[in-house]
Order: sequence, then structure tokens, then C-alpha cells
Amino acid sequence: MIHDLFACALVLAGGKGTRMHSEKPKVLKTLLGESMLYYVYNALRPSIGDEIFTIVGFGSEYVEDSFPQMKDRFVLQKEQLGTGHALQQGWDRIKSSGYEYCLVVNGDTPLISAKAVSNFLEAVKEDGADLSFVTITPHEPNQFGRVIRNKAGQVTAIVEAKDYDESIYGVASGEVNAGIYCLKISAIEELVFKLTNENKSGEYYITDLVDLAVERGMAVTAVGCGDSTKLMGINSPYELAKAESTLRLRIAEKWLRSGVILHNWESVVIGPRVTIKPGVEITGPCELYGETSIASGAVIKSHVVITDSSIDENAEIKAYSHLEDAKVGPQCSVGPYGRLRPGAVLEEGSKIGNFVEVKKAILGKGAKASHLTYLGDSEIGAGTNIGAGTITCNYDGKNKFKTIIGENAFIGSNTALVAPVTVGNGVLIAAGSTITKNVNDGDLAVARSRQVNISRTSQKS
Repeated sequence: MIHDLFACALVLAGGKGTRMHSEKPKVLKTLLGESMLYYVYNALRPSIGDEIFTIVGFGSEYVEDSFPQMKDRFVLQKEQLGTGHALQQGWDRIKSSGYEYCLVVNGDTPLISAKAVSNFLEAVKEDGADLSFVTITPHEPNQFGRVIRNKAGQVTAIVEAKDYDESIYGVASGEVNAGIYCLKISAIEELVFKLTNENKSGEYYITDLVDLAVERGMAVTAVGCGDSTKLMGINSPYELAKAESTLRLRIAEKWLRSGVILHNWESVVIGPRVTIKPGVEITGPCELYGETSIASGAVIKSHVVITDSSIDENAEIKAYSHLEDAKVGPQCSVGPYGRLRPGAVLEEGSKIGNFVEVKKAILGKGAKASHLTYLGDSEIGAGTNIGAGTITCNYDGKNKFKTIIGENAFIGSNTALVAPVTVGNGVLIAAGSTITKNVNDGDLAVARSRQVNISRTSQKS
């Protein structure tokens, strides 16, 4: 890996992103359930390893809370005075890293790939320039800095869009700065604190390093990446949506090529941390997020949302079901309209049916709750049947309590089990009962008042 040789990284993530209209930093806006900064870190790690420093500023506490594993590598930029100022704030950490080069990237570039980073660093390693940066030629250069070259094709400067004057620089070539730099630390140190804010924005631009380096005869190279927009930053909700769509299709194509069947595949949303085995069949629209894993033979129907859950072999998740932090065993069935909340565990062959909600509960092998039921803080034994309308009353307003139901029990419809309560093996609970006391193995429990029929005719007379 390249990081073993010569480079650390500095991620610029201190900006507010006013066009996002958010109280949180722009880099925490999500695509497929993960933040922009998550994707940037993932792209850097194959080449840089853990030698990544991050400049934080606006909403720094949100960024730090989102990546606790990086807590010793954040650098606070108290005032957001531009990219050059951010580099100045992080320079002491860069110098003390012990690396020859520092890769500088923006934290709002979620489409950047590990391959692009690796290719750029390989080019830097090969030519050994003092300052290298990536350029692109997009169809719409927008507000990206314009790259200036002399007649010999050598880079002489980067001029920010708002400062670009055709009478001085000529007609723009369309080549713009992608915002990815690699700096030879020993050479660039003398330039970092010479950056000024003498421009229309009153900000310190990291791009001015190019002009300063050229003036001093340093080696400056630009690595072109064609018309790729994947390296461009996200600055608006529209750009965020376009980037998310690109990622969604990229990930879906990867799973299609690996042997996963995706029906209506353009409406299937799969997060970057999801793992799926060949032979899984998924129908869109469908959303899979977080650390979700799906084993071979599983079937996921349409309008399903699954987050941080595991689905074992040959299980079926039927339409309109929602799962979060749940475990579904082999040959299980969920839904339609099933809801598994955190802590729900279905063991082999168990079934959750229409409008059944399960939270922090275990259903043993072959157990089933087919209709209109809530099971919370419970253990349900193997082979037990839960009738429609059953609820575990697990909360008394202050504390939550547990319900335990043994194996091969039959819980009649419209039963309320008031926890803490234990129902033994083979028990039959009569429909409409409210169970407040433990029931021994094999017993029949009836907890309802005797029915009284009163003649309406006699009452009227």
C-alpha cells in the first residue's frame, strides 16, 4: 500500500455549506444512509491507512461524534477563513506526521474512489513534484477554480472563478481544479504561511500555493482526469441527489454482476456497508442500509426497508415490512407489513405476519405470530402460536418487564400478557384473557369475566 511509503492525508471538513440549509455540517449530509465524509475516508484508507487528519469547524461536535474512532485526528478551525487557512491550522499535525507528502482532499466529495486516489499518488510518486493537483474538464465548470497554463502547457496558477478576468488570463480553457492536492511537506512549508486573503472573497485560498510555488521555481504538476464529475464537491441538495443516484446505480450494478437478482433494479437502494450473497432475490422499490447482511436464497419483496439487520438462508421478507437491528433466521417469514425493531430475533422457521411488531424479543424455532400483535421484551418458545390481537404489556409507565412463554403454547386471540409473567410449555390461553399471573406447564388459563346476556326486549318494555 502506498501509505507505507510516503503520504498522510488532510481532509477539509470545516465548512458550513450554506446552500444545504442545514444546522449541521455539509459533510454529514447522507447518501444511501452514509455521510459524505464516510465515503471520503473509505476512498483514502486503501492508500493512506489511518494517517488521516480532518479539519473541522462549523458544527465540529457533530462531526467528531459521528466518527469517534478518529477523535485524536481532528483539528479545529475556529474561524472558517478559507481552504488555505484550514491548511495552516492543520500544518503542525502534518509536519509531525513524519511523512514526505500530504494528500489534501475536500470532505464533500463522496464520489471519489479509492482507485482515483491510488492513481494520483502513483503519479506523484513517479514525478516527485513539490506540488501536484488533480484537474478535470467538466461540461459545466461552475464555481471551480480555473487552471492557467503557459504556451508550453505548464501550469502557472489556479484562479478562483469569481476572480477570473478574461482580459488578464484569456478565454478559459474549461480545465478546472478538482480540489485534490499532494504537497511535498518540506518544500511547501515555506509557502503555507505566505498565503493571503487579498481577493474578492477575503479568504485564504489553498489554490494560491500553485502561484507561489511557480514563482519560486518549484516543480508543479497537474494530473488530468478528463471530464469526470466524480471528483467534484457537493454544494447543493440538487448535487447531493445526483451524486446519490450515481452511487445507487454503481452499487446495484456491482451486486447484479456478483449474482444477486434485482427486479426493478433501478429502484433498489443498497448502502455501501450492506453484504449480499449470490442467489438472493430482491424486488424494488426496496431500501437496505447499514451493516445489513443477506444470506443466499433469501427473498426480499418490494417496499421493504432493512437497516443493520441479518437475514439468513431462504428467509422471506414480504412487502411493506420494516426491520431495524434485527436477526431473521433460516426459513423465516416476515410480513407483509411486519415490523422488527431493535433486538428482535427470529429463530429457524418462525413467522411474523401481517401488522405484527416485535421489539427486543426472541421467537423460538417454528413459533409464529401471524396477525395484529405486539411482542416486546419477550421470549417465545419453539412451536408456540400467538393469536391475533395479542400484546405483551411490558411497560408500567416507569419500567419495562419481561414476558416468557414456553414451547408449544397456544395464546388465544386478543390476549394481554401483563409482564413480568411466565407462561409454561404446552399452555392454552383462552381468547380475550388478561394474564397477570404465571401459568404452569400444560394448564388452561382463562382470565375474563363470565358472559352475561341481557334481553334488550324486556328492558324496553
